[in-house]
Amino acid sequence: MADRTAETSPLVLARAAGVLYLIIIVLGLFSEIFVRSSVVSPGDAAATAANVLAAEGLFRGGFLADSIMFLSDVALAVLLFVLLKPVHMTLALVALFFRLTQTAVIALNLLNYHAVLLLLKGPYTSTLGAAQVNSLSSFFLDLHSHGYDLGLILFGVHCLVLGYLIAKSLYLPKVLGYLVMAAGATYLIGSYTRFLFPDLVGAVSPIYLVAIVSELSLCLWLLVKGVNLERWREVTGSNSGTT
Repeated sequence: MADRTAETSPLVLARAAGVLYLIIIVLGLFSEIFVRSSVVSPGDAAATAANVLAAEGLFRGGFLADSIMFLSDVALAVLLFVLLKPVHMTLALVALFFRLTQTAVIALNLLNYHAVLLLLKGPYTSTLGAAQVNSLSSFFLDLHSHGYDLGLILFGVHCLVLGYLIAKSLYLPKVLGYLVMAAGATYLIGSYTRFLFPDLVGAVSPIYLVAIVSELSLCLWLLVKGVNLERWREVTGSNSGTT
């Protein structure tokens, strides 16, 4: 029984990680493409406020999707740590804490998102005026966007370390490691551009395709293939799923 558990454990962990990764990707794209992109009218605070109120259920759905996403991310961070600690314990811990810190930043940043509804649905219009409330709502949405990019700076470093561990693991394909490192560079370039060179955000946006391909590839590999058990045993020096 112990031997059987030891053999299947890495595969179970890998596939659980793949499921969580898929949840994160789907919900992240839903929130960004189907929610925020549909309600935000750049440069028009009044139209944005009207869109949010007209699609309040969808807007709240974006909050729900993002909250499930970061809850899944905490579990995924732990699973990736367990899967990659046989490669290098210290670097696996570094990757774990960068991802958890990123998750904490994005979770706290959801308050900026929810502040929009607090402004638009609260008693603030009577005291501040509709124009000011609309402007503040757009400001909080912009702050949420910047907060997301702040989290992605941390995530970019996580991806660089994670990709290195994958490339060195022997039980996961090297090409996946290189793709994840490329995603890390993409997140760092894109996020720092927003803070340092905001006029160039539109110009660098296409590079995020690299990150989408990278993370989707890792997700599907974990779901379909998992890890190479023979190589796993060689690296760990035993039949167990831990070191």
